[in-house]
Amino acid sequence: MKGLILVGGYGTRLRPLTLSVPKPLVEFGNRPMILHQIEALAAAGVTDIVLAVNYRPEVMVSTLKKYEEEYGVSITFSVETEPLGTAGPLKLAEKVLKKDNSPFFVLNSDVICEYPFAELAAFHKAHGGAGTIVATKVDEPSKYGVIVHDRDTPNLIDRFVEKPVEFVGNRINAGLYILNPEVIDLIELKPTSIEKETFPLLVENRSLYSFDLEGFWMDVGQPKDFLSGTCLYLTSLAKKKPEFLAKGSYIVGNVLIDPSAKIGKDCKIGPNVVIGPNVVVGDGVRIQRSVILKSSIIKNHALIKSTIVGWNSTVGEWARLDGVSVLGDDVEVKDEVYVNGGKVLPHKTISSNVEHEQIIM
Repeated sequence: MKGLILVGGYGTRLRPLTLSVPKPLVEFGNRPMILHQIEALAAAGVTDIVLAVNYRPEVMVSTLKKYEEEYGVSITFSVETEPLGTAGPLKLAEKVLKKDNSPFFVLNSDVICEYPFAELAAFHKAHGGAGTIVATKVDEPSKYGVIVHDRDTPNLIDRFVEKPVEFVGNRINAGLYILNPEVIDLIELKPTSIEKETFPLLVENRSLYSFDLEGFWMDVGQPKDFLSGTCLYLTSLAKKKPEFLAKGSYIVGNVLIDPSAKIGKDCKIGPNVVIGPNVVVGDGVRIQRSVILKSSIIKNHALIKSTIVGWNSTVGEWARLDGVSVLGDDVEVKDEVYVNGGKVLPHKTISSNVEHEQIIM
């Protein structure tokens, strides 16, 4: 089987992290975001994976090629000279995706969930349509484009309703698909939207179905959702693989700590914290609902909540970070400084308080 991952462009919503690293390589749960998807595709029997990229492809190639042997897959990079939207990349990768008659998966690289690829493939084969969209339930469907099903045929999609005022359903497009190769014939090699242009054609032909996703789902393409998705992922991981969670006197619920990290005395870490490789945490530190990326230093008595601390950064003694703050690569926050909702670009030093979602350039 085959799969295409829409890696996309500049990752502007996840800045300042993506100023240093392409978004799919930003660590989520201490692994590159895209590696979660590659591993899940390989486990479902996918042998050919296409990454549709248009930003810093050379970095992606050098980083991800090493995973081919590890997972037994062939990774091809389809490089766009101009952004082609969500459908154009399928046409650009036509040679690989149509190499045989088997269907192929399409994934948005921002999506984190318990990827049901084997079950999705079986469901797709059973209904015989040209395409299947993975659907997830949401509490407030009025914020999204909602899937409406045919009354007489289970799971057959009848139409999409964008941000409905009245309730028509609570299932939305989860950004994961499986399509037959002939769907590519409906797409032109130009900037094209699979959601707005290709799927309506399949609906018109009564050939597009939905598959309900069980478990958690999150688009982690911006900081607040990255943190929310981390909480969901850690909860799921705790149920499946409790041995991955750190154990210690001051660990409180759903905490993932790389073995190379060093934790000081009298710390309280958790719930919902990820600490990356070679991180050093001083004494008396409090961390909650946050991600500390590789080689950062958190000094004594700092308090970090709802924050992403970028690689190689330093947080000073008695400093406080809160309010979905994000530090880029190699940022220094001085002692006793308060950062609330700040977005700090790489290689900056913060010597005074930052509040109200300031961007520090």
